[in-house]
Amino acid sequence: MPADDIAVDLNALWQPARAGSIELPHRLAMAPMTRNRSTPEGVPTELNAEYYAQRASLALIVTEGTQPSPDGQGYLLTPGIHSPGQVAGWRKVTDAVHAAGGRIVVQLMHTGRIAHPDNTAHGRQPVAPSAVRPAGVMFTADGPREMPVPRALSTDEVGATVDDFRRAAAYAVEAGADGVEIHGANGYLVHQFLSGNANERTDRYGGSVENRIRFAVDVATAVADEIGADRTGIRLSPGNPYNDIREDDVHELYPALVRALAPLDLAYLHLMHIGDEELLRTLRSLWPGTLLLNRAGADLGARAADVAEGLADVVTVGASALANPDLVDRIRSGAPLNDPDPATFYGGGASGYTDYPALPGAEGAR
Repeated sequence: MPADDIAVDLNALWQPARAGSIELPHRLAMAPMTRNRSTPEGVPTELNAEYYAQRASLALIVTEGTQPSPDGQGYLLTPGIHSPGQVAGWRKVTDAVHAAGGRIVVQLMHTGRIAHPDNTAHGRQPVAPSAVRPAGVMFTADGPREMPVPRALSTDEVGATVDDFRRAAAYAVEAGADGVEIHGANGYLVHQFLSGNANERTDRYGGSVENRIRFAVDVATAVADEIGADRTGIRLSPGNPYNDIREDDVHELYPALVRALAPLDLAYLHLMHIGDEELLRTLRSLWPGTLLLNRAGADLGARAADVAEGLADVVTVGASALANPDLVDRIRSGAPLNDPDPATFYGGGASGYTDYPALPGAEGAR
């Protein structure tokens, strides 16, 4: 995102907003990004706290995907929020962000079938809506490995998984988070239930649109009941084929899902948008509350226009926030932006994580 690209009217971004009970000083937020820098036990560290605190000037931080249970882990060195040690680790993160003046929600991500037993402490077979192996490989400590056929959750186990999300949300609030975001996108468990190729169930969670959206609605309802709807967001990615997802009925499925979620009065709906403008406008019209929009590949001017037009209330950015701890200050001052280094996105230490330079005196400087 070079400086020339931001020489446009960005005034819409700098107006205050709300996401449920969370007051936002402006409308430029940080998207969730997996960084694989927690301990092997899924505990956030002081380094993680530093990373998030550096970016506290963004309107809202949505954390990296965080497993709500041991079965929810798919990748190496991702954080969890299902044990006392993990709660204590997240408390370091939230305290650091709040001390820097920021706001942070923990994204609850159950990876479902996008997993490998070698990446988990218990070594169990991944679980999913159905026993359908995803295409692709998973990176493990021993290199890339084919992902195995997952075990289909029983109907009772689906209910227990909903409870895992509920309990994780309570732990997140206990750890000081301002709320949680349910990850219903990018081919992970909630998205797998929505998808026709990953969900071959014949019970109340499969088949019809009404049945396939049930798990997402059940999870959102449980989390909202546990911590308050005003602290609960959900992320969706209509039509996104990532992680071997196929959706042939997005114009029926997602309006039905958004209609079912709307009465819950959640803090926000976070959409990852990959190009279907008609569907985006339909979902905007159906959602009565705050809408966060992650418009893939768009420059900041286009994102500001989405806010000015009312298509989004808040916009989220990923790699530019990763590479610029003081992104807000750089944009407002017209300063050039750091380029992200893809080689350091996943795993490692401070390099490419907390050592991106900030402008002298900037809020993001540490």
